[in-house]
Amino acid sequence: DPDVFLAAVGHVAKAKGMTAIARDANLGRESLYKAFAPGAKPRYDTVLKVLNSLGVKLRVSAA
Repeated sequence: DPDVFLAAVGHVAKAKGMTAIARDANLGRESLYKAFAPGAKPRYDTVLKVLNSLGVKLRVSAA
């Protein structure tokens, strides 16, 4: 479920510190909060920047 995934990324980003994540991802802190607010649909590149800032790599493989 994409909404659960995005909520989890948002929770981890908050736990690590949104200011630091925003700085590392070259995003505004308020924009980051809005991107991961419940029901928000952040852009793919925003999610990737945040994941990279968290040290997480997103991998896709064939089923």
